[in-house]
Amino acid sequence: MKLSLYLETSVVGAYLDNGEPFRRDLTIRWWEHEMKEYDAYSSQLVERELDRLAEPHRSGYLNLIKNLPRLELNEEVAILAEGYISRGIFHRKYLADAVHVALASFHKIDYIVTWNFGHIANVRKQARLRIFNTAAGFFSPVIITPEFLVHS
Repeated sequence: MKLSLYLETSVVGAYLDNGEPFRRDLTIRWWEHEMKEYDAYSSQLVERELDRLAEPHRSGYLNLIKNLPRLELNEEVAILAEGYISRGIFHRKYLADAVHVALASFHKIDYIVTWNFGHIANVRKQARLRIFNTAAGFFSPVIITPEFLVHS
């Protein structure tokens, strides 16, 4: 059985980001050669975030995720995200980041793949998320960048 992963918006964005060549090249390499080793998921939230971008990139980004199954946004995900905010794990202005983590936690996804170091791939935040999820009876995904999923 394959491990599962949730592609947060920053990973999709890195695929076409000419401003960050290291991140772009590593993301492309992983996406094209190794992502198939996982059951990869996206969400309606990722789609909405990408849909707000300007062309020419919007269509390219949306095309990257068009065939990925979507994790369902439901009331339990919203309640879990609100729990992260009420406990100060995420600030309310980063509600979308809380929802990304809640989606992966609720759906028991093994990895959240992100380049968002400020609000998601942050060691202190990950520890607080694990404590909260464990206490609340939810799964705690590993939060990781594509860099750690590339074979050497």
